Parts: sequence; structure tokens; C-alpha cells
Amino acid sequence: MPFFIIATGYLLGSVPTAYLAGRLKGKDLRRLGDGNVGAANAYRELGALTGILIFLLDAAKGALAIFVAERLGAPQILVLASGAAAVSGHNWPLFLGFRGGRGESTTIGVLLNVITQPILICAVPALAVLLITRNVTRASAFLFIPLPLGGLVAGVARSAHQLRHRPAGAGGHYPLFPHPASLPGSNVK
Repeated sequence: MPFFIIATGYLLGSVPTAYLAGRLKGKDLRRLGDGNVGAANAYRELGALTGILIFLLDAAKGALAIFVAERLGAPQILVLASGAAAVSGHNWPLFLGFRGGRGESTTIGVLLNVITQPILICAVPALAVLLITRNVTRASAFLFIPLPLGGLVAGVARSAHQLRHRPAGAGGHYPLFPHPASLPGSNVK
């Protein structure tokens, strides 16, 4: 079962959405722009609407890998491995000779399912940077670098035990301001 779940994640991630969209428009993204088959290159070379659609589809690949693993009742570590496999599949797709995208959109899809509130908290400044600078790399830095702090603010890092043993399908929906009684070492009732 673990092999099946991880392989499913990898194969979902391997679906080359940007490449397929380019082919539908008669273009090969591997030969255009930066040669990357991801959402940013699709945005630049195929247009804004196509780029945004590719971003959403690539994020959906990561989210779907997590969803499938959770629905199969996989333990949390296997759910996370499935998400990592989806990102690996996007970066090194079986169907394109192991040359894919950078995996940012797929990672966002995984994280939206695993740590929803922290990624949403960090998305606000990242989107502002993206709109102001039009630079995906800078926006990604504003999203991913403060993510551990966003997790602390959202109460994700309450205890390693709680993270390891939360039920499958919990989807990372932690309260923004958890009740004090739910925090480790709390005497509040």
C-alpha cells in the first residue's frame, strides 16, 4: 500500500499540464522562455489566463495527491510522502524525460491541504510582492521563507505528538487562535 500511495502521488505530479497546454496552442514550452514547463513560463509564453490555469492545475495535482492518500487512510507520514512525491513528479516528470517545472505551484497545493492557515497567512504578502514586482522568485521567497513563523502564529507547532497523530483527513485546519486549554503545558480548563 505505501508504494501505491507514493507512486500515485508521483504520477499525479508527473502530468505535464503546462507542456500539454502549450501543445494545445501549437507551442513547446521546453523551447520557449526559460525552457521550464511550469506555471510561470506558461504565464509568460502562453498568456496570463493560461498561466493562471496552469498554476491552479499544478496546485490541484499536489492537493489531489494528499486527498487520495488521506482517503486511503494512510498515516500522516505517508500522506506527506505522497505530497512530496507529487512535487518530485512535477519537477522530474516521467513523461518528459525527467525535466519539468520548479514545483512551486504543486508545493502550494500540498501545503494548502496540510497547513492551510499558515500558507494562507503567508500568501497575503507573497501576492502583494507578486503584483508589485511581477517577480515569481521574490514572491516565492515571501511565501516560503516565513512559513515556519506562519505555522507558529496559526498554532501548527503545538506539539510534535499532535502533528504525528492527527487523524487522516484533518487537512491542517488549525484554529488561528487556539483555545489555551489545547496548548501543551496549559493549566486552563
